[in-house]
Amino acid sequence: MTGLTKSTALDGRKYDIACGQIDIGNAETPMTARMKAGVAQPNGTTEIEPTMDASNVGGAVRYMADLPLDANALFMTVMATKMPYVGRG
Repeated sequence: MTGLTKSTALDGRKYDIACGQIDIGNAETPMTARMKAGVAQPNGTTEIEPTMDASNVGGAVRYMADLPLDANALFMTVMATKMPYVGRG
């Protein structure tokens, strides 16, 4: 996905096309409800994983979409602050 994002961002320049990648962590939705009871971790333990309000994702997407064509947020990660591993999600 990262390679496709970079290629599109480079190839789209002459057509005023901007492309960015957003990586989303544990946004609180019905799909992540089970994380409150604990989920398997890479080290074999079961731990409760923090989630963030899903509106944070909407705000991040809105920010990227609202940028003028002379600016681009090429990469953005939105995740719960207390995730056990930074960037995972």
